[in-house]
Amino acid sequence: MTYPHQEFSDDHTPIAYLITFRSYGTWLHGDRRGSVDRFHNTYGTPRLPRNLPRERRERSLMTRPPVRLNAKRRVAIELGIRETCKIRKWELWAFNIRTNHVHSVVTATCGSKKVLAALKANATRTMREWNCWSSENSPWSYRGSRRSLWTEQQLNAAIAYVLYDQGEPLPEEDE
Repeated sequence: MTYPHQEFSDDHTPIAYLITFRSYGTWLHGDRRGSVDRFHNTYGTPRLPRNLPRERRERSLMTRPPVRLNAKRRVAIELGIRETCKIRKWELWAFNIRTNHVHSVVTATCGSKKVLAALKANATRTMREWNCWSSENSPWSYRGSRRSLWTEQQLNAAIAYVLYDQGEPLPEEDE
């Protein structure tokens, strides 16, 4: 898909979305990496610092163990994402599935909330079909991150972030 060199599209529609969602219980508010919550969610501001009492409280609210995305789950998630984009005729620019989160850069004909919901739902469905997720609970944390990409520069930066800034490639099989 080619986009003209302009700052924004005429219809105020982003050219793509950077969608990120985490597996359940793997990044709690207050942990050492810092976090963002609904009260501290301003673009460009630093994450909240470590807060041990908050982390303990978040952990005490968990109803089940954290979900790790092993090699088989990562393959199933990839297939679910690819199938979703193909069926819905969305452009999948990039994706990276890690042990505790998923990044995707997608151009879609709908809003980012629907993209996030569809990717999570179909990734879960595919994991169930592959017999690597049997729980009735979702493997995902509540919500996710949905960033609108308005320019080619933002699109290219998001693709580079997803493909090259996530650490070393993960093994195709679990050790």
